[in-house]
Amino acid sequence: MSEIADSQVRQPTENNQVAQVDSILVRAHSLAAFVTLLLAVLFGIVISLQFFWPESTSGLPGWGRLRYAHTQGIMLGWLGNAFLAFLYHAVPILSGRSVTSRRLGFWLFGIWNFAVMLPGWVLVLSGVSQPLEWAEFPLPVDVLILVAFVIAAVQFLPPFFQRGFENLYVSSWYIIGALVFTLLSFPMGNIVPELVPGAAGAAFSGLWIHDAVGLFVTPLALAILYFVIPASTGRPIFSHFLSMLGFWGLFFLYPLNGIHHYIYSVIPMAAQSTAIIASFLLGVVVIIVVSNLVLSQRGAGVIPADPALRFASMSVVFYLVVSLQGSMQADMGFSQLIHFTDFVIGHSHLA
Repeated sequence: MSEIADSQVRQPTENNQVAQVDSILVRAHSLAAFVTLLLAVLFGIVISLQFFWPESTSGLPGWGRLRYAHTQGIMLGWLGNAFLAFLYHAVPILSGRSVTSRRLGFWLFGIWNFAVMLPGWVLVLSGVSQPLEWAEFPLPVDVLILVAFVIAAVQFLPPFFQRGFENLYVSSWYIIGALVFTLLSFPMGNIVPELVPGAAGAAFSGLWIHDAVGLFVTPLALAILYFVIPASTGRPIFSHFLSMLGFWGLFFLYPLNGIHHYIYSVIPMAAQSTAIIASFLLGVVVIIVVSNLVLSQRGAGVIPADPALRFASMSVVFYLVVSLQGSMQADMGFSQLIHFTDFVIGHSHLA
């Protein structure tokens, strides 16, 4: 059997079709996720050393440059590659169709890691960056990231279009939503603020600060949970209705949350109030989603025996805690207490 044939694993699907899971691309992105995670954590450790033992890091890039490398490494390097590995495994199983193109997959892997992550890190560590939260890679790299998101959409959306949307499982909906809305929100938060000055640009930047988490990370993380939990327990999810309620609540409310990063700013108070209300409503949506995920694990025990289910269970717990923490931080009174404190940093790290 050829190397390509060896790299593809046949997986059964609900409609008894056979989908091709490309194991080489799954392993490639998994390895890239592991390597970039190690490097991003290393940047974070050096940043920590600079706080209480600054002389130990003399000659290294400063706090700001290392923080940019750390945050972008976590979001794009580790999570980006990990999500792509998951998509190459899950999309054929969920859709009953292979991804669009194996060659396109190698192009996506190369662009993501060698045209985005590697030069992005080199540039920010050299002092070339843009002053936007969670969007620190400079504009030329942003263009390549946008190209990569377009390729990802071309790679993973057609299998669902070919299958049709009738009786689509909730993980599929989250994958589709993440690919579509990330592609739309990324240029708004990474390119538009460079062209729009002042408070208006900050408002666009605030949208991306939250959309990076809410329209890219969270949907794909929930897609993984809804994929892993039934596979590990051998039972269907507790409620498809609750899962879809959580899906639409997430994508409707999350884009409205961004301006709660600028409470008491010069951004119009109506926009701030809208973000605060949306933040509290999103907390309700999270409780619905978490309840559905917890009830889907019924019978698995307090500490599940399955290793994948253990990680999934703890992810659900932390998802609830960090989301309710974010809703509290959006309150104007509470924000006065914790503003410029490590509580805010703890929130981002808990996520």
